Amino acid sequence: MSTRHGITRMLTGLLEGSHLAALEQVPSLIAEHAAQAGLDEVLIYLVDLQQNVLRLLTGQGKTGGEEAPEEIAELRVDGTLAGRSFQESRVLPRAGVDGGVDWWWVPLLDGTERLGVLRISSQEDGQAVQDGMRALASLVALVVVSKRSHSDSYARLVRTRPMNVSAEMQWNLMPPLTFANREVVISAVLEPAYAIGGDAFDYAVAGDTAHLAMFDAMGHDTSAGLTANLAVAACRNNRRQGADLVAAGEAIETVLLQQFGRATRFATAILAELNIRTGVLSWVNRGHHPPVLIRDGRWTSTLQCPPAHPLGLDLGIPATLCQEQLEPGDRLLLYTDGITEARNAAGQEFGLERFTDFVIRRNADGLPVPETLRRLIHSVLDYHQGRLQDDGTVLLAEWHGTAQRRLHL
Repeated sequence: MSTRHGITRMLTGLLEGSHLAALEQVPSLIAEHAAQAGLDEVLIYLVDLQQNVLRLLTGQGKTGGEEAPEEIAELRVDGTLAGRSFQESRVLPRAGVDGGVDWWWVPLLDGTERLGVLRISSQEDGQAVQDGMRALASLVALVVVSKRSHSDSYARLVRTRPMNVSAEMQWNLMPPLTFANREVVISAVLEPAYAIGGDAFDYAVAGDTAHLAMFDAMGHDTSAGLTANLAVAACRNNRRQGADLVAAGEAIETVLLQQFGRATRFATAILAELNIRTGVLSWVNRGHHPPVLIRDGRWTSTLQCPPAHPLGLDLGIPATLCQEQLEPGDRLLLYTDGITEARNAAGQEFGLERFTDFVIRRNADGLPVPETLRRLIHSVLDYHQGRLQDDGTVLLAEWHGTAQRRLHL
């Protein structure tokens, strides 16, 4: 049987078997079918919420450390070959002492969302086998994503410590951290991952429009989380009924006032739309920090727009719709004050200049957008001795333009 025929049989068998399988059964399904494509051992590693470690999916609904030898149960993203494969989204070989390859690290991607890596061993080599590895990784990613929303095992595996109730709400509310098509890459990060209060981001793509939103609700408790959840839900509800940005903001405020009363709970926000065909950005500012634009990887500007009052304060300040023409390669940053106002032990703020300079430097390094943000949030945490006093969230949208088709994933 040819290798390519074996790959087809492997993928067909795994796909058919996955329909009625729980997440915990995926490793055994792979073991059952991978040998048909010449793949002797396949281990699934999923990245944790903060993207610090890769943890082995054992198939027992527990963390890798409870079921597997310590040396393979958990691997650092920084400083390991597996982590490098994850960071760069590249297939990397682990060289053996005899000059051969002990195993391969293969990135686990759902579209452009980085889920983790596969460790794959094979007695065979060649292009056909490597094609089989990539095909297997693509299918495994789809299967994992299809199972994770109703799997407590997934949630336990990707968490390294307990999570509070507000963070539980937020993580179940927000879209995946990364999306990309030929025109745009959208990626986000947020901290503290296990104790989020009132920060939330949202995005969606419909036709030629990428909808973007950033919310920062008052407070850092469960009530703040409820406010952010209600704001995002109202935003989506009105957006899906065709409301424009100004009308959507007014509708969100109405919902908050009906639920909490005047000036009781409020949220600042940026509501934006990017025409991914023309590059025209439209936005309204509801008392939030203005967006930042990075152009040519060298200079930045803040996109000024007369701000209306925060959502829920009912001050009667009208919202203004503002527009900006983007150029191919432009990066748009939406953020909350927990990023720029994080202070070190000496009381010095991280600051907007340090924030934008970091993104510019990583862009010069050629890093993918998701990896840029992963390193950014870790830099902010290091600056603040590992813990933020306020939520810090960043959403980065990179517009490629219709003439620029190369994905930076």
